Amino acid sequence: METKEKQVIRGGQFLVKEAQPQDIFTPEDFTEEQKMMRDSVKEFVDREIWPKKEEFEKKNYALTEEVMRKAGELGFLGVAVPEEYEGLGMDFVSTMLVCDYISGATGSVATAFGAHTGIGTLPITLYGTEEQKQKYIPKLATGEWFGAYCLTEPGAGSDANSGKTKAVLSDDGNHYNITGQKMWISNAGFCDLFIVFARIEDDKYITGFIVEKDLENGISLGEEEKKLGIHSSSTRQVFFNDTKVPVENMLGERGGGFKIAMNALNVGRIKLAAACLDAQRRVIDGAVKYANDRVQFKTPISSFGAIREKLAQMATRAFVDESASYRAAKDIEDRINTRKESGASHQEAELKGVEEYAIECSILKVIVSEHCQTCTDEGIQIFGGMGFSADAPMESAWRDARISRIYEGTNEINRMLSVGMLIKKAMKGQVDLLGPASEVKDELTGIPSFDTPDYSATLSEETAMIKKLKKAFLMVAGGAMQKYGEDIENHQELLMASADILMEIYMAESAILRARKNADRLSEDENKYQIAMAQLYLYYAVEKVNEKAKKGIISFAEGDEQKMMLMGLKRYTKYENYPNIIALQELVAKKVVDENTYPF
Repeated sequence: METKEKQVIRGGQFLVKEAQPQDIFTPEDFTEEQKMMRDSVKEFVDREIWPKKEEFEKKNYALTEEVMRKAGELGFLGVAVPEEYEGLGMDFVSTMLVCDYISGATGSVATAFGAHTGIGTLPITLYGTEEQKQKYIPKLATGEWFGAYCLTEPGAGSDANSGKTKAVLSDDGNHYNITGQKMWISNAGFCDLFIVFARIEDDKYITGFIVEKDLENGISLGEEEKKLGIHSSSTRQVFFNDTKVPVENMLGERGGGFKIAMNALNVGRIKLAAACLDAQRRVIDGAVKYANDRVQFKTPISSFGAIREKLAQMATRAFVDESASYRAAKDIEDRINTRKESGASHQEAELKGVEEYAIECSILKVIVSEHCQTCTDEGIQIFGGMGFSADAPMESAWRDARISRIYEGTNEINRMLSVGMLIKKAMKGQVDLLGPASEVKDELTGIPSFDTPDYSATLSEETAMIKKLKKAFLMVAGGAMQKYGEDIENHQELLMASADILMEIYMAESAILRARKNADRLSEDENKYQIAMAQLYLYYAVEKVNEKAKKGIISFAEGDEQKMMLMGLKRYTKYENYPNIIALQELVAKKVVDENTYPF
């Protein structure tokens, strides 16, 4: 097969550019090194974490710390850290892979790992001076020290820059005195270092500081929080009372803290999506094993259509989430490498690489966390009454999954962010939305084509449907923008509906591209399960787009404009040949049930 040069699709451009299968990375593209790393992480989790699941429900913070130290000894905490600071210096996809497989057994370890390797270490790696990196990063990379991140304050949730913690320069100019209160601080109980955000004087923006945890230096901790889930994740309030921090421990520039916080959250968002992947695989494994063993009316419940539909949909969402997460991860990695090749430092390349795909990071954070919650909820339902018991594994998985929709900016904030960032990129000329939106408007007033398309190629109608869904987004978002202009920010319901359309397009397209790529590599028959899951997901995505777009249109358009847009929506969500949804679900379910695991 002739190899075509990969087309570079920048952040947000997926909406207006047609990606080809060869343009995207899929889990089938993992290198041998990446597969070895994945297998070693799985082996570690199955040995050190999975058998102790019950212990993690008993608020055993020491166990979490012990597991984290062992992960550090094996190098798992340093995958994203450059080799010169005793890390493994691995590529971005590999860091996603480690986060994926280390996070699936319990949310307690997933939270400790994410808080330490991401927001606890990354700000120093990306913004620290050489002296700061030499002093702190090797200890964090090896698990000798653990990190925590102090941003959230009482009364300052989603508005990260509104914190009241103060940093006052000492009379001799040698240190800052930090005073304030931080809450929901993961790893607070056993960490050695805090990344703290505070305001100097009346600065508009907060500033970041590296603060060593010395309880003799005006630092005190609240009691461990009582939480719905993640029971063995240490979560405490942290109080600073004239805590002395050397001036050389300022992180980045004065007033640069908000930027540090936002960029750390971008990475955190895509890593959070990764952290929800193996969690879904393990829930599906548990659910199908139970369904195969549980006999009712003299037959295993896995033979009942109602249960098979659940298993098929759980597997489909897990497959789609995996497809989109690794697609975005490789796009970020490629962008980082392009920056490095043009002479950027490691810090600048990483920052700009992730920032470029901030829209995709927000999309993944929202939809994968919601799919994970749905997966665990259906897991409980398959177990029936036993699912509600704390002795069965599903209820703890459900409780642990719930925090994912709040972490790294709530899903509501991230929905609005995804569309808001897209609009900003359009205004800067980085994504051409106006041209395609204008073409859609012309198309709506023109005469529709009555030609019968050729849909003989694999997933060709599904590929065409994605193009139509993109037009639906441009029609709705473009119409809303035209009506409200910059005031669109105050119409959150419209932004949220637009975000749902945007997200479904990215996820469905990712699954279709993966299935097409692997059908080209193998054969249509050998890849029939991936094709079926891509078709299944798209069908439900189209239904959701139709619902959200209609809600938007009838909310801001009136009269003839409304009629025209509703007719356009009908055109953009209409199949020529509807797939047999029940047959597709049965095909996927049969594979899951027969293999007695998540097999994809």
